[in-house]
Amino acid sequence: MTTSVPLAETEPFMDVLSVLSAARLVPVVVLDDAAGADVLAGALVAGGLPVAEVTFRTAAAPEAIRVMADRGDVLVGAGTVLTVAQVDQAVAAGARFVVSPGLSRAVVERCQELGVVVLPGAVTATEVQAALELGLTTVKFFPAGTSGGPAAIKALAAPFGQVRFVPTGGVGPGNLADYLAIGSVAAVGGSWMVPRDLIAAGDGAGIQELTTQAVALAAR
Repeated sequence: MTTSVPLAETEPFMDVLSVLSAARLVPVVVLDDAAGADVLAGALVAGGLPVAEVTFRTAAAPEAIRVMADRGDVLVGAGTVLTVAQVDQAVAAGARFVVSPGLSRAVVERCQELGVVVLPGAVTATEVQAALELGLTTVKFFPAGTSGGPAAIKALAAPFGQVRFVPTGGVGPGNLADYLAIGSVAAVGGSWMVPRDLIAAGDGAGIQELTTQAVALAAR
């Protein structure tokens, strides 16, 4: 059963991956203006999902991460991280984990130098094996929907039994259960509970309602 992740579990030295696995859902957030970060964070907390991956798709990302991290009640990570410079920006802003769409040795090694959890994208056996060689056992499976979905993850899990996956891209209420039913899936990333238009409108109540529904769906 999925439950809200209490703030006590996000204290220093906690296992970020354990918190993500307990949450089962990782909201993938795009903020056009950091001014909306606090309302968004409050809505996620109220909805029972105090976790967020703020993507570096906009210039507002570093400040948005800082605002959310400073609250102290949300586990904040940075997504769509493509360069070492972005790793540095994200960690300086307070990101506790870093997510990349692909596998970059430079990005992974910089995260390891800084002691930050990194989830690089990997959808092929070669990419998964490369991640293992870098000392990683959890990867982002992206884009999940166009890379074989649940069937592909099950196929990869056979030879890579020690690897856990966080499928993202094309995941929603209609297929969430298919992914969460796979033992090797640690959590899933999705944006349906944090739509960009509601964030831009500052609609905390709307985001909270969608988040509450998503948490309940994952619990089932």
